[in-house]
Amino acid sequence: MKLKKGDNVKIISGKDRSKTGKITHVFLKENRIVVEGVNIHKKHSRPKKQGQKGQIIQMPMPIHVSNAMIVCKNCGKAVRTGMKKIENKKFRVCKKCGGEL
Repeated sequence: MKLKKGDNVKIISGKDRSKTGKITHVFLKENRIVVEGVNIHKKHSRPKKQGQKGQIIQMPMPIHVSNAMIVCKNCGKAVRTGMKKIENKKFRVCKKCGGEL
């Protein structure tokens, strides 16, 4: 998977198309990511104690990696990524501008 926690991504398909956000969690085995502010679902919680009210909690749910593209820091556009090896270190590279991600 070419996306990591902390990357800024743009959603390219689904109900949240064209939204951008930061990756907060990565599920490697399922090929899914959680992006803040994207794919928000409402969860109803029961009251824990007597006299307390129930709540509706909004929480982001995972989306598939194929529905997101990384946003280049230099270009500011959603881009594909490539790998570059310099002195036994691998770097992710923007395919449009060639800048480091």
